[in-house]
Amino acid sequence: MPRTVLQDTCAGSRSTRIFAQRVARPRPEAAYWLAMSDLPEPKPIEDVLPDVRDGLTREERIVLHVLHETQKERGGRNVPTAMLWGRVCEHFYLSPEALSEMLARLGARK
Repeated sequence: MPRTVLQDTCAGSRSTRIFAQRVARPRPEAAYWLAMSDLPEPKPIEDVLPDVRDGLTREERIVLHVLHETQKERGGRNVPTAMLWGRVCEHFYLSPEALSEMLARLGARK
């Protein structure tokens, strides 16, 4: 069994040896890392907190900017949500349901 720092620094009591043996066990290989890779990455604090100037988060600001640019391209006509979602996903991933909730919160009309 490989030695651990705990074994080297402690006198070797029975509880220390048991703890050191538990620490030295190998982790499950593929299943452990696959489970860890499924966890979503936390968002940076800048994306979550609203800005003081207007109360919009970074993601809401991007959605509004993309919506404005797409409306200009379409000659001022309404933008389908699916088209907007595709263009927003070029900047960051957002589920279609989350985009619909955000648009409703921002006051977009259907």
